[in-house]
Amino acid sequence: MNAVQTYRYLQPSALRPAGLDLQTCGGPAANPRFFAGFLTAPVAAAAGLLAVAEVARTRYHRPVDRASLDPVVTGSRGRLRFESFSGCCGVYARMDVLPSGLDGEVGGHGTTNVDVNPPLREALARVGGIEPLHVAVGPDDLTVSTLDGAVVERKVPLPDRWLRGFAEVHVLTAGFEPRAEIPATEAAAFLRRLPAAGDRTVLWAVPAGRTLRLTSRPAPGAVCLAGAGRLAALRGLLRHARTLRVYGPTVRAGSPAVPSTWELDTGALRLSLTLSPEPYRGFSGEGAALAALAGDDVVDDAELVGALLDWEPTIDVAALADATALPDDRVRAALAQLGTAGRVGYDAADGGYFHRAMPYDAGRAERDNPRLVGARALVEHGAVERDGEHATVHGDAGVYRVRRHPDGTYSCTCRWWARHRGQRGPCRHALAVSMVPAPVAVRP
Repeated sequence: MNAVQTYRYLQPSALRPAGLDLQTCGGPAANPRFFAGFLTAPVAAAAGLLAVAEVARTRYHRPVDRASLDPVVTGSRGRLRFESFSGCCGVYARMDVLPSGLDGEVGGHGTTNVDVNPPLREALARVGGIEPLHVAVGPDDLTVSTLDGAVVERKVPLPDRWLRGFAEVHVLTAGFEPRAEIPATEAAAFLRRLPAAGDRTVLWAVPAGRTLRLTSRPAPGAVCLAGAGRLAALRGLLRHARTLRVYGPTVRAGSPAVPSTWELDTGALRLSLTLSPEPYRGFSGEGAALAALAGDDVVDDAELVGALLDWEPTIDVAALADATALPDDRVRAALAQLGTAGRVGYDAADGGYFHRAMPYDAGRAERDNPRLVGARALVEHGAVERDGEHATVHGDAGVYRVRRHPDGTYSCTCRWWARHRGQRGPCRHALAVSMVPAPVAVRP
């Protein structure tokens, strides 16, 4: 299902004699200017923006046609971020232009969609040598035009999957740690050895000196690489990069496929690709955010935390906990809730959350998660009977037993859990159990 948003551009994005003019569509003011100035690494920035746009146009799983979605741009204090999902929602791309990559005026902050049209892609591909690259995020002024004149109106089908993808990716990557860092020359050789596009094999990359070694089985310290051809978008930036960094969750022998992040760093900007655990899996269905959204106080906490976000490049969880008098886990759950509205992302390189705004309401969290809606219905109908670490749930299609394990995860006797074994988040029965307090034992 698509949520159709209407975006208005004063004119198409273009590469003009004065530089790159990126037209935006919305934010804290009509067609705002978040940044106006030069990018200090113009060729690398052009390559990175092309990569983000290319991911948005590509379907890696069953690539039968092109997507046509505009990347999202966020301007904050001293930083520009460009983000996109692939058409299949299994690859998340982000280019961060860092303070050293900006030479100009930061005139505001906000988030919008950027019009990266075919003429602009062709212009970016021609950037080379020592040509200056000037970026005006927004028009030169705030002149209002009618639809009959200068305003260009575009109706962009923005799938619900993108919103759910943003929510899932920031929860998943918040559990990542740096796993490897190799020089760009070794990264180029490593990428050349990868299987061709379309290969769906799940491989594992293990640090080996100055490079990475591929294996077919997980091991401690390894990083999952499923559908290696999905890293192709990194190649355009390789000649400008200094290092390739890889991030992922902790794995051990026998671990299932997991997501991972692959990041090229030029010094002035970073381009990262986050891959879903398997090529056919889109991030929108991973269910990583469900547990955080199940708390009774999470909506109120999110409103409290959201009021304190101030567009810092990195959100300080400890500072938010002090300011709100909430424990860290409730602050993180509130950030997960805000993530469902697109207001929060996570940067594995900085090891912290960042602020963005999207044209969605936070109330979509429930509507976009059928399992969460189903779990709340089970609780409301008194279908959960807790017995210590176990519970019985009376569902529409039968009676299920749910068990809570020492690590805090749940298992269930339902068909959904048997199929996914907890790899797509909790089932609705386990979610319902987590919402119901365990009975307190009364001593005689």
